Amino acid sequence: MKKPLTLVAAAAVAVLCVSCAPAATTAPPPAESASTAPTASTPVSLSANSGPQAPGGTAPATLGIPWDQTSRDRAADISGKAMADFARPAVEEKQWANDLARWLTPQAIADYSAVDPANIPAHRVTGPATLSVDEANSFGVTAAVPTNAGTYTLQLLRTGKDAPWKVHRLTPPAS
Repeated sequence: MKKPLTLVAAAAVAVLCVSCAPAATTAPPPAESASTAPTASTPVSLSANSGPQAPGGTAPATLGIPWDQTSRDRAADISGKAMADFARPAVEEKQWANDLARWLTPQAIADYSAVDPANIPAHRVTGPATLSVDEANSFGVTAAVPTNAGTYTLQLLRTGKDAPWKVHRLTPPAS
């Protein structure tokens, strides 16, 4: 008599579990109507006031940061100092990286952190830096710094008129 009771209880549990499960459907989900698709609340614009970028193909204004002699002097000074710290292949790697980092942008610090100074062909700066200034862009400048291994090109950036110039890239002479 125990066996039939066990089978009845097991059958009852199976019926309850099957009746709890959701019914399977084979019909595809209903397609979304056009009214439920997301739409932009305003038109997308890549420029201020929905105008074209660089109207007439001209560069935007420098946002009130003028190129003055102080800006030029600071950029040239930083270029020379950064190159002087860069062109020291005999300096221990950690010291070289720490000395150079003060002149670099955060991205350049990361980029140059793996450089072995022993592989740098320049050993000294041989003259003053000369700048290539784009009057329409007072946030960046290129400097040419002569060394015993040729002239290096440095790209410098700043974030504002009173922000310090930082070296973003040091490019060796083309040879």
